[in-house]
Amino acid sequence: MKLVRYGQPGKEKPGLMDATGKLRDLSGVIPDIGPAQLSDAALAKLRRIKPESLPLVRGKPRLGCPVTGTGKFVAIGLNYADHAAEAGLPLPKEPIIFMKTTSCMQGPNDPVMLPKGSVKSDWEVELGLVIGTRARHVSQKAALDHVAGYCLINDVSEREFQIERGGTWDKGKCCDTFGPIGPWLVTRDEVPNPQKLEMWLDLNGRRMQAGSTRTMIFSVAKLISYTSQFMTLEPGDVITTGTPPGVGMGAKPPIYLKKGDVMRLGIGGLGEQEQLVVPFKL
Repeated sequence: MKLVRYGQPGKEKPGLMDATGKLRDLSGVIPDIGPAQLSDAALAKLRRIKPESLPLVRGKPRLGCPVTGTGKFVAIGLNYADHAAEAGLPLPKEPIIFMKTTSCMQGPNDPVMLPKGSVKSDWEVELGLVIGTRARHVSQKAALDHVAGYCLINDVSEREFQIERGGTWDKGKCCDTFGPIGPWLVTRDEVPNPQKLEMWLDLNGRRMQAGSTRTMIFSVAKLISYTSQFMTLEPGDVITTGTPPGVGMGAKPPIYLKKGDVMRLGIGGLGEQEQLVVPFKL
């Protein structure tokens, strides 16, 4: 299933995409797509519904973040061998974990706002996953059983804040609008192997990133298992798993986002996003 949340910010309704790509309204079946709707049992119940029996949503409404009620937005850094090479950095011996705030989460096509004082804002196409059942000290073998589904994420990053301002990476990763997610949450039964997904990102029509989850240093299963040793992963928690090469910081000379830029990105089977870059506004 491809689960979505659509409507104006703060007023999103749950929906799903049918086999023909049409949006169907789920609000008569479930109140929203949050932790209570992400368990295996809850998703199995939704699968038994015939999409054609659901009301058709007319027009092209805004798509919001496909999950609500997220408690943690966990991110993994430097997780692609070819991206590490691009950055001139050694391969990490263990996954690098940092956090993005849930306040930066937004819809897949909402504008990305440059932070006040930003001079080095950058893009990162990433595979994301949403936890469906609690994961605490889980084995790598069992890790994927705790996934409700997968999604596309743009891990937007301000490199000066991240690298040159001291402290942890978080301050360059958590700015408002820096976490576009969606367009939909694809349940794990439709993603049999998350390590065989092609991904790309274009800036103003120019292909900047083209990679594959095959080049991950640590697999999705490893990341879930590893992270669960340090924190309990709860239903609705999001993990974004790193980016392939082609970020602006790695270009020669570097390229950073500016007002009016347009980012388009996608992952095979998980849909596409498009964001207009806008200036800071309180």
